Amino acid sequence: MNVTEKVEQFLLKYDLIQKENTVITAFSGGYDSMCLLDTVIKLSHKYNFTPVAIHLNHNWRGDESRREEEKCKEFCQKKNIEFYSETLSKNLHCTETSAREARYEFFEKCAKKFNSKCILTAHNADDNAETVLYRIIKGTGISGLEGIKEKRDIFYRPLLKMYRKDIELYCFNNNLTPNNDSSNSNTKYKRNLIRHEIFPLFEKINPNFKESINSLSELTRDENTYFESIISLLGNNHSLNTSDYKKLPKAVKTRFIHDLYKNLNLDYDREKIEYIFEFIESNITSKSGKTCSITSDLWLYVSDKIISPVTKAENHFEEIKIDHCGEYVIQNHKFTIQETTSFDKFPNDSENTAIVDLSKFNLNFILRNRKDGDIIQPLGVSGTQKLKKYLNNKKIPNYKKDTLLFLCLNNEVLWAPSIGISDKIKVINNPTHILKLEKINKD
Repeated sequence: MNVTEKVEQFLLKYDLIQKENTVITAFSGGYDSMCLLDTVIKLSHKYNFTPVAIHLNHNWRGDESRREEEKCKEFCQKKNIEFYSETLSKNLHCTETSAREARYEFFEKCAKKFNSKCILTAHNADDNAETVLYRIIKGTGISGLEGIKEKRDIFYRPLLKMYRKDIELYCFNNNLTPNNDSSNSNTKYKRNLIRHEIFPLFEKINPNFKESINSLSELTRDENTYFESIISLLGNNHSLNTSDYKKLPKAVKTRFIHDLYKNLNLDYDREKIEYIFEFIESNITSKSGKTCSITSDLWLYVSDKIISPVTKAENHFEEIKIDHCGEYVIQNHKFTIQETTSFDKFPNDSENTAIVDLSKFNLNFILRNRKDGDIIQPLGVSGTQKLKKYLNNKKIPNYKKDTLLFLCLNNEVLWAPSIGISDKIKVINNPTHILKLEKINKD
């Protein structure tokens, strides 16, 4: 079966080539997407559907990007099909993640513009092998080994079981001249590093290693179907009753978290999965419920009744006034402030303990979560900076930021437990107080 026949069988399998339907193809102009679009155009003549090509210029390579866009447009004009393109702002961060997010946002916009429920992307078997290996390196559970799905929502991948060598041969045999994106050889991008440097090493061990990885991916997909059938019986709309969750073995619990990230189309790794797992386990007896940040605008709510994502934090913000030495309880933590005049050594920031000089201040602080407009003067720095920038510099993940507690004076942070202190309370001669934050079980 040749490439066109394989694409045809795929489109028939998902009933995508009904008469007068609009089928959108994401078209970068590279080998994969040119092969896919060319086969779709051929099939459109046979089945009388409308092909449309869409192109997103990421605007990272200046004139080269513009030439590629123009070449895509000329190809579509020659084939007498509709071509639509947009160009991203130069201010977009040049990262694989930001590019992917912008790309899929553009795709969904085009689906509405052309009133289509079908967007074809040109992911192939090599891409799937790269994805599986990348997830293994980053740390993944069973669901991550599944790789790229043939279908996700309105997105379909007809070339997913075809290898790049066959796609390139198709382009050669059909006199196609694809774009050659120079960034594809830049190994600062992780997938290019895997493709150009790691894969050749694997090939020395097993010339058919890509087939082996993709076979693992298919076997994992079968295993995932089993897990999904269990979770689907318990959960609804990404939510799960806490009583049902408690009965599950850890493997299924972590799989529920994997599926939560995957179904919400969020990036994840082992660290994030373990963090959410520990958060759930710590709060499944909470009567009032606790929330944990997953993204800047998505939270996970956990109580003794339900585990569910929410679109905004529910009662996550708490604060207490610190106006005397002693112990205070906030959220699942105990905060202690005591007078001291001596110490053996300064604790590490990660110890959640700080030895400080508060002689310039009255005890009139607030212990709370962060607010918009918060600032801090980092240790050893002469001026203040936004807390948001400080946390980014400290590489604090977004899903942790809104769960952190800070000792503040108005909108200025004096101590960020486990992260650092303000230069304004550093000890120059003698300390006055010792601060400590401990996690406790509450409820």
